[in-house]
Amino acid sequence: MTVHAFVDESARGGSYLLCATIVEPAHLTTTRRALSSLLLRGARELHFKKEKEPRRRMLIDRMAGMPVTARLYRSTCAPKTEETARQRCLTLLAEQLLGLQAHRLVLDSRDHRDGHDRQTLQRALGFRPSKTELTYEHVDSTAEPLLWISDAVAWCFGAGGDWRRRASPVIAERFEAG
Repeated sequence: MTVHAFVDESARGGSYLLCATIVEPAHLTTTRRALSSLLLRGARELHFKKEKEPRRRMLIDRMAGMPVTARLYRSTCAPKTEETARQRCLTLLAEQLLGLQAHRLVLDSRDHRDGHDRQTLQRALGFRPSKTELTYEHVDSTAEPLLWISDAVAWCFGAGGDWRRRASPVIAERFEAG
């Protein structure tokens, strides 16, 4: 069965975290609908960093009950090396997505920095046959609710303690990318 992956990031304390939420096609519509129902009136997206603590607890608990899994990719970094850390994580993710028979990779857009991701993905996937059937694109998080899970899980894991515990039911695997 093919899967779709939705990617966001979090950086703190010398660690760069790339989170890929993995969703089977049969669950895409219902999970998007469930996430959209969590929006406050007038809001266009869930951004975990901006939410108040009680609401964060409720959001991650709800997300933990959704039919998704998350894969975390961690790399050490200093403030000026975050881009390098991201590309190390993204390379490893791209290689593993082929093994998962992923069909679509959606990354939260970072505007002018999206070009770095495209170069990395072309390098990681370019030597493979063109029939990998893995497509990728950058979108704004207001347009794709499934990115919100990756945002929340990465934030919670980076925060540690009870936040990491709350996100743990969603996290299927963790990888070190250097």
